[in-house]
Formats: sequence, C-alpha cells, structure tokens
Amino acid sequence: MQFSAPLKSNSKKVMLLGSGELGKEVVIEAQRLGLEVIAVDRYQNAPAHHVAHRSYVVNMQDKDALLEIIYREKPDYILPEIEAISIDALFAAEDKGYNVIPNAIAVSKTMNRKNIRTFAAEVLKLKTGPYEFVTTQEGLLEAAKKLGFPCVIKPVMSSSGHGQSIARSEEDIPVSWEMAKEARGDASELIVEAFVDFDYEITMLTVRNGKETVFCEPIGHEQRDGDYVFSWQPMQMSEVAKQRSQEIAKAITDGLGGRGLFGVELFVKGDEVYFSEVSPRPHDTGMVTLITQSQSEFALHLRAVLGLPLGFTFYGDGASAAFKSQKHSYAPVVDVDEDLFSENSFVRVFSKPESHKGRRMAVALVFDEVEAALEKSRELIEKVKDA
Repeated sequence: MQFSAPLKSNSKKVMLLGSGELGKEVVIEAQRLGLEVIAVDRYQNAPAHHVAHRSYVVNMQDKDALLEIIYREKPDYILPEIEAISIDALFAAEDKGYNVIPNAIAVSKTMNRKNIRTFAAEVLKLKTGPYEFVTTQEGLLEAAKKLGFPCVIKPVMSSSGHGQSIARSEEDIPVSWEMAKEARGDASELIVEAFVDFDYEITMLTVRNGKETVFCEPIGHEQRDGDYVFSWQPMQMSEVAKQRSQEIAKAITDGLGGRGLFGVELFVKGDEVYFSEVSPRPHDTGMVTLITQSQSEFALHLRAVLGLPLGFTFYGDGASAAFKSQKHSYAPVVDVDEDLFSENSFVRVFSKPESHKGRRMAVALVFDEVEAALEKSRELIEKVKDA
C-alpha cells in the first residue's frame, strides 16, 4: 500500500460522521498513516474536531446536509461513528460509489435494535433472549407482563444507554415510557427484552479486513443506566464459552459484511452465550485496549478499513474506568489527581466543550492483573473530579 501526505491532490481522505472520544482516537491513528481526515458532528469543537484536518457542524440526521459535505470533500472512506445519523444519506453516498464502512446496509441494521435483533434471531438463528416490540404505553405494559418482570426496555434507536431502563414491576412502566423519550434517535418504537439470567456480559471485539477475521481478548464490563462505567480485559471465561462467543461474533459480522472493527455484545451463562447487540465501529468498553494491546481497537479499525494485516500483541491484563461529570458547564475543567499518572496507569481527557451530569469526560486506564487493575481503576476514578 502506498501512503501519501494529507492536504495534497493525491491525499487519501477519511470522513468521520460523528466526532466523539472514540472518533478522536480513530483520527489520531489515521494521522499516523498520513491520511487526510474530515470530522463531522452536530456540535462545534467535538473531540475529534481537535485533531482532524477539517471539521463541519451539521444536523447529522439531515440527509441533504450530510450529502453536501460528502460530495464536496469526496472522501475515500466514510466512517459512521454514531447511531443518530441519516441512513438515507449513507445509502445515497454508497449508490454514488463512496465506500461506507462497513457498508450502508450493516449500518442500517445495527443502528436500529429491531432490525439487528430480528436479523440475528430470525435470519441467522442466533440465540437471544425473548423480546417484543411495542409502540404504545399500553403495549409496553402488555409485553412486560408477557415477558415477566424484571424486563429491559430500550428505544429501537439510541446511543450510550439513553432512554434505556429496567422495569421491575407494573408501577415502573410509566417511568420507563417517559425515560425512553430521552433517546438519541427514534423513540417511537421500543424493544422489551426478557431479563436474561446471565452470569456476566462481554464485548467481543471482532475485526474484518476482507481477508481474515480476528478477535481481541473478551472484555468484561459493568454498566449503569445502560452506559458503561468499568471494563476489563480479558474477561475470565471457560474455553467453551469463549469459543462460542467467537462463533456468534463471526456469524453476525459475516452476516453484516464489510470491513472494520465490530463491538459484539454478548450475555454469558455458564457455557451458554446469547447475542445482545453489535456496533460496526470501535466500542466504548474497548477503550481498555489503549493500555492492553500493541494495536488498540482504534488502530485495528483503521487497519481493517485499509485492508492491512491485523496482527497484534496482547500485552497483558488491564482495566478502564469512565469519569462522568456531575455538573453542567460551558467551560468544563477535569481535575485529575497526579496519582493517575504512574508506571502502569494514565488518564485520557476527552476535551468536550460542554459538560452536563452523566456526560463521559475522561477515562482512567490501568495495566495490571485483572482483579488488581479493576480495583485500582475504581480507586483512581474517585480522584477525578469536576473542577
């Protein structure tokens, strides 16, 4: 492969649609290979805007606005990095010959929980928990009674856990219905999932470059309010469960096709594995790979997009802990204790231009044996504060 310099007539261009903290790391990896990067998001000075060659602010669900930027910039690769995006724009761009990663159909399926769940369960015949789709509060109550309490309620389109809740009784249904309206996407239809009696859940990072599929070590994670707060790698699991996890991850990513890194979320009960969700892009729980692997999930994503070899070394165990702001500020400051900077730990600050309660602003990373790393990450993240 030939690599050129950015900002030249022969430059290779990558366009990110969505420019958060995960996209920022992808841009940094692209810069290391001399790619020209255009970062697009719905707000000014998003994290990836800081490190891209050019940036745009646009309504990400406005088809015409997105297409205008795509046609102006003529990128070689279009990387959707968020769910709340105009899928019609991606299909239109793909029809014009633009390379959407992994492809527009895959993005369409995965951005909508109804599409991906029916594809996984009914087309690919993967094991999932029972589920129902509803469009009214009355339908939600009926589905919850049918599936049993507790049950998990999610908008069919949302991101970072927005709009997600657990209903433990009939009294929780009105609250869950209102919470669903907080979704970043389409809350007009909800998926109601029976609560799977699982031992733990994992993310199986799965990477495809058009020639081979490779897997990272399984990542365990802890969620609160549908959003990740801690992750660790590797998750200790039986070889049978690990093999089944890889088989399911390969089945769903083969079914979706295309190139890139996929975050496949799975529930594990003993040696049994259930498919949950999949994202066709780097995963927030995978930020732990910034300290555990020779090639992070972001570097592997870019390698896969370019069709490069996917070999990497797993350095060793590690953990990550997300810092979430507790206040609103138009000039946020993250106060980091110097203890976070040591021989086996560090912090990454996302530099978001505005904070609000619950917004992820930084991540602490620790390299150590899993249990020790997770314990230390829990300790260290308490030393990160809003200034």
